[in-house]
Amino acid sequence: MYVAVKGGERAIAAAHDWLAEVRRGPQEQPAIHTNAIRDQLSLAVHRVMAEGSLYDPDLAALAIKQARGDLIEAVFLIRAYRTTLPRFGASAPVDTARMQIVRRISATFKDAPSGQVLGPTYDYTHRLLDFRLMADGEVPVDGADAEPATEQVPHILSFLNRYGLIETEEACDAEPADLTRAPLELPADRALRLQALARADEGFLLGLAYSTQRGYARNHAFVGELRVGMVAVEMNIPELGLTIEIGEIELTECETVNQFKGSRTEPAQFTRGFGLTFGQTERKALSMALVDRALRWRELGEDDMGAPAQDEEFVLSHCDNIQATGFLEHIKLPHYVDFQAELELVRRLRAEVATEEAPVQEAAE
Repeated sequence: MYVAVKGGERAIAAAHDWLAEVRRGPQEQPAIHTNAIRDQLSLAVHRVMAEGSLYDPDLAALAIKQARGDLIEAVFLIRAYRTTLPRFGASAPVDTARMQIVRRISATFKDAPSGQVLGPTYDYTHRLLDFRLMADGEVPVDGADAEPATEQVPHILSFLNRYGLIETEEACDAEPADLTRAPLELPADRALRLQALARADEGFLLGLAYSTQRGYARNHAFVGELRVGMVAVEMNIPELGLTIEIGEIELTECETVNQFKGSRTEPAQFTRGFGLTFGQTERKALSMALVDRALRWRELGEDDMGAPAQDEEFVLSHCDNIQATGFLEHIKLPHYVDFQAELELVRRLRAEVATEEAPVQEAAE
């Protein structure tokens, strides 16, 4: 047993060395610096921060480099590091109405107050490979650098709210549960659901959101507003009796406008779906908003259509890619004893069947 263990340790150490060699790539090529990953692969960095629940572009870039571009592995690294960090307080709720807008669009109002800001987006590009990036590494850019809007930009859905055409969001003074410090408990309130969705796997949410659009939930939605920009993070200092700004983070916020035929207590009106994520993660925020709305069927008095996106336990129990990865990939590890037990069971069952069939075959002969 000792020899086997030592042999396994040597094999694992050799695998780690091989991994480091493969990650580095050919020595004649320059190594990728984490600054380049942070600045030039920013959308990957933003996804790792969002699903890792830690806003730090430098650490996210390091995790991506260490994981050889495997974003789920990078998320795992970030979450593991996050658990080592001390907590010294809680920030105040961010005010996205004061966001320094980089991008802000609405699919419901063409002439939105404060205008539409297309910002940096692939939405209007042709999906054709640009071979200039391979040949020269750079694409000429015309025009001056765009600056984010500094004036306060009101939320578009507030204008629907003026006329009572959309549900009113009720303020909640109760402190929400912290999913990073306590296990998920079901049933979950909306605040806890949104926490789970904010750090959920983007691909999983995308599939669920797509299913709602194809009829697997009552969820015909319009993008009321999608905005991307920098938001100040503030923290209350009890000793000083004041609130100070401790930094800025980039966020993507999405509010959807959804149909609602009304109920016994509520008139026909529009309802909301909401998504808020770190960085410029528009696909994630939009998917989050669609799934959020699908999960609200009970509180809105709607019928359960039996759609996967409406099943709270199914969605929240399977949306975390780290939990899913751990459970899935553990089957790559040795299961020799378990398999031998299963193998022995199959052999015994086959032997029993053969024993029972032998007298029957002799009688037939």
